[in-house]
Order: sequence, then structure tokens, then C-alpha cells
Amino acid sequence: MAVNEELPADAGQDAINELQSIRQSIDNIDAALIHLLAERFKFTQGVGRLKAAHGLPPADPAREFLQIQRLRGLAEDARLDPAFAEKFLNFIIAEVIHHHEKIAGDTSGARGGATPSADDTRSAGTAETAGPSA
Repeated sequence: MAVNEELPADAGQDAINELQSIRQSIDNIDAALIHLLAERFKFTQGVGRLKAAHGLPPADPAREFLQIQRLRGLAEDARLDPAFAEKFLNFIIAEVIHHHEKIAGDTSGARGGATPSADDTRSAGTAETAGPSA
């Protein structure tokens, strides 16, 4: 429970305990999300390094389209608003693209500065979608 949160005077102890329990579950999920995002970024940074090192094309519009459709379907199956899921993924991918631009800048002397894009967020076996450039 938040340190400064004020509860109504008539809030029973059972309600307060249940609130704390639910919030602990939310906190656990938030921690898991952070760890999953960190693991995901390890893979996407590897993709960015690989593409920058080999001058591979940064975009694959057909794959981006298929990934968007697949992830929207997964969101629907999970009873999550597909539009929200797409916005969330685009937010993540914007950060991935920022990382890839940095990686490309760091390797520009070796490969002429190929700039990665949303396609660079793909790695085998991960659920990813297109970024803002799709």
C-alpha cells in the first residue's frame, strides 16, 4: 500500500489486507515484466549488432505486417485490447530502434553506418511487431 494513501475510516481490515495482497501480485508481475523486457532487449541488441555488422537491410515490411497480425491475434486471445497491445509494442520498439541507431553509430566506421529499423527487433522465437516505420 502506498505510504501516503488515506483509506476511508470505515475500510475494514479484511479489505485492507485484500488490497495489499492484490497489490503484491501486481508488484510481482511488474518485476517479471521488467526482467522479461531486459531479456528481450538482450536479443534485440544482438539483432542490431548482427545487421549493422553485415549491412543487412533494416526493414522487412512483409514480416512486420505478419507480426502485427499475429500479435493482435494473441492479444485478442488473451482478452487484451489489440490496439493497446500494438501501442505498447510500438513503444518498446521505439526504444529498440533507439538502441539500434546507437549500435549502428558505434559500428559506423566498420560498415558505413547502416541504420537499423523496426525489422531489427526480430529474433528467433520472440514475439515482436513493427515499429513506427511500419
